[in-house]
Amino acid sequence: MEQRITSRKNPLLQQVKKLLSSRKARTEAGLFAADGVKLLQEATRYCPGLDTVILSDGVQAEVPDHVRLIRVPPDVMASLSPMESPQGALFLCRLPQPKPFEARGGMLLLDGIQDPGNLGTILRTADALDVPVTLLEGCADPYSHKVVRASMGAVFRKDVIQSDWKTVQAACAGAGIPVAVTAMSGQARDIRQVRTADMAVVIGSEGQGVRRTILDSAEQELIIPMNPHCESLNAAVAAAIVMWQMRNP
Repeated sequence: MEQRITSRKNPLLQQVKKLLSSRKARTEAGLFAADGVKLLQEATRYCPGLDTVILSDGVQAEVPDHVRLIRVPPDVMASLSPMESPQGALFLCRLPQPKPFEARGGMLLLDGIQDPGNLGTILRTADALDVPVTLLEGCADPYSHKVVRASMGAVFRKDVIQSDWKTVQAACAGAGIPVAVTAMSGQARDIRQVRTADMAVVIGSEGQGVRRTILDSAEQELIIPMNPHCESLNAAVAAAIVMWQMRNP
């Protein structure tokens, strides 16, 4: 049943604002918010936790019968949407139940990827190439609206595993999965010369790279060959190259 809300002070709309801006609010409510007509289509198709849809007057979208539908005036939507040019669609989804880490060869480990655009792009690429990804400590919230948007809905289609290095290290050791790190060092091996499909490969943060704790305990260091005058690659680009190599050993 469709409901109409015209007050910006409505409790639901106030909650949406909190969910869009606060990781703590998302965790406490067990919900996350996202925006955009295209993303709503993806959520409708792939996200079993789609809970509430808020549409601006005049915007049409297919909404499942079990999902709460709210209509708001355009000015109210503009006050809610984090986009400069709102598309007229916001929606809430239930956070999925956390899943335990499972060590597998040909998987990506993300260490402190804090930029939402980079994280979302990596998740989108991982979805396209069917590469499992685990987020270690220090990563951006995969359910922030910026990451969800950059992932182009990959968070609806793919399990997003979050764990800590101690757990991941023990599980990989127990399963006989070698851990490799991407690093600019003299002993790093050309990524084309190793079988990354059998490894768990760590991509480090945009500013600091892979943590020293992980560097010191990794079995191998890998380097993506590039022009000598280039210092580094964007984290999402590096991750895409590693994943492509995993899928084409």
